[in-house]
Amino acid sequence: MTERATLFLEPTLLKSAKDREHNFLNHVIGVLTDGGYRVDLRPDHDGYRPEHGRALTHMSPPPPGGLCFRRVYHYPFWAIEQTSERWHWSTAKSAYLPDLVPDTEARGFHRRWRDRVFPRAATATRDGFVYVPLQGRLLDHRSFQSCSPLDMLRHTLAADPTRPVIATLHPKEHYSEAELTALRKLATHPRLTLRTGGMEALLHGCDYVVSMTSAAAFNAIFFGKPCILFGQIDFHHIMLSARPDDLSAFDRIADHAPDHARYLWWFWQHQSINAGRPEVRDRIRAALQRCGWPISG
Repeated sequence: MTERATLFLEPTLLKSAKDREHNFLNHVIGVLTDGGYRVDLRPDHDGYRPEHGRALTHMSPPPPGGLCFRRVYHYPFWAIEQTSERWHWSTAKSAYLPDLVPDTEARGFHRRWRDRVFPRAATATRDGFVYVPLQGRLLDHRSFQSCSPLDMLRHTLAADPTRPVIATLHPKEHYSEAELTALRKLATHPRLTLRTGGMEALLHGCDYVVSMTSAAAFNAIFFGKPCILFGQIDFHHIMLSARPDDLSAFDRIADHAPDHARYLWWFWQHQSINAGRPEVRDRIRAALQRCGWPISG
């Protein structure tokens, strides 16, 4: 009997998939169909029921036995995983072995994508400040974080006693009055400046980045900037880690110079699904099989 697979998609993505205008989803549907599945497309607000078969969600936590797919920071790179939590993804748990990365190919790859995604990154400078991109829930210490985002900011100011710190609110986040009040109180610190957005310019000029799990820390790879993380994430391998009881990363950050080109190649070409490559369907099939979905081919 043919198995059923249901993709739960938000309205814009659902329309794109139905109109066959989404390259990655076209390939996913093709792999599933060729692999013996009947594929259905449903709105993401529909509740999952057993008759939907195996579920595939976009970014949101999948039901038991389901999978989640998500863009790996920039198109056309994707991941298919058993959880929406990036720090539990296969990439996060994999060992990064830079000596196995083809050096010449990696440098060309990094240069091409740097120039495509952030054309000004090649002229990046170090202007003597720390960039701290904030996300949401500033007062909460969540399970994948070593402290709350507001405490991360406090620790940064204490651990680097000379550099100005520029912290940014995420333009798409909604912050409570309690969060904003606590942030304004902290902003009386003479070296702290608060802004909203402005990621590219701040990556261009900062000395380094401090973050929980912000995509800005991943994008620092294109600018050649080192990072300190107070949270767990999939791109942690070349970043320094910090927690309230161990802030030694701040003592090492000035000399921390990872090979960003090799890492980007490994992270995107080796660990992710590049929907622009001829072998994209083989990579999708392999990801589904790794996650336990029976599929032929």
